[in-house]
Amino acid sequence: MGKFKEAPLGDRLNSAAAARQAALARFQARSAEDDPALAARRAERQAVAAARTARLAEREAEKAAQEAARIARDAEAKAEEIRQREIAMAEEIERTAEAARAAETRQADQKAARDARYAARKARQRG
Repeated sequence: MGKFKEAPLGDRLNSAAAARQAALARFQARSAEDDPALAARRAERQAVAAARTARLAEREAEKAAQEAARIARDAEAKAEEIRQREIAMAEEIERTAEAARAAETRQADQKAARDARYAARKARQRG
């Protein structure tokens, strides 16, 4: 059996370049035509992209609405907490004022009792 004859490198490079040129020419000729199947696929891809964009916008709007609702709930809870604190402070002030009034009354009663004892003692000494 004889030796395998291999084509020279230059011939192989030229044939590869010619094959690439032929493939490019076929592609350009095919894409230049208005193929209805290609147009249908393109329209389908555009519809899918539009639907995807609409779903994304819908999700974003829903997230924004949920965030706004959460912020409103937080603000309402904070307002309720502040209102409860104000009520507690008002009750504490009222208790303090009542305690102060009771202390003043007790001091006045003690002073009256002391004055009465002093007057009785002076009356006994004069007596």
